[in-house]
Amino acid sequence: MNQNYKTFGYLLIGLSAILLLILILVKINTDKQAAFLCQKFHENQLDMNECPVHQNNTFWSNTSWMITAGFGIVILILGVGIYLLFFLKPLIAESKKEFKPIDFSKLEDDEKKIYEIIRGKNGSAYQSDLIKETGYSKVRVTRILDKLETNDILERRRRGMTNIIVLK
Repeated sequence: MNQNYKTFGYLLIGLSAILLLILILVKINTDKQAAFLCQKFHENQLDMNECPVHQNNTFWSNTSWMITAGFGIVILILGVGIYLLFFLKPLIAESKKEFKPIDFSKLEDDEKKIYEIIRGKNGSAYQSDLIKETGYSKVRVTRILDKLETNDILERRRRGMTNIIVLK
C-alpha cells in the first residue's frame, strides 16, 4: 500500500514537471507574440491605446490570467505529489507496527478474542471499548487483561476514567 502512494507521488511530480515545461513554453511564445505586436504598432507609429496587447478584455489580458492559473494548478499538483511521496510514508509505516510474537496455543479463546480486537485497532484500544465489543462484563475483561499483562503481552495505561490497552 505504501508503494502505491509513493508511485502516485512520483507520477504527480512528473506530471507537474511536464505541465510546468509546457506552461513555460506557452508563456515564452505568448510574450514573443505580444512583443512582436507592440513592435509593429511602434514602427507604424500607431496609438498605444489601439495596441491589442495593452487593451483590457482582449485575448492577451485573458491569456495572462489563464497562464497564471495554470502555474497555480501545477504548483498544487506538485505539492500533492511531494506530500504523498515524503509526508504520507510515516503514517502508513506507523499502522504496520510489529507486535511482540506470542504463542497462541497458550492462550484461551477469550484471551485470543481480546488480543485480536486490540491488534485490529493498530495495537491499542480503550478497556471500555473492549467491554462493549466483546459483551463480557467489566470483571471478566479485567481478569483477562490481568492474565495477558502477566504474560507480558500487553500493558494498561490509565486514561481518565478508563484504561488504554497497548500491545507490546
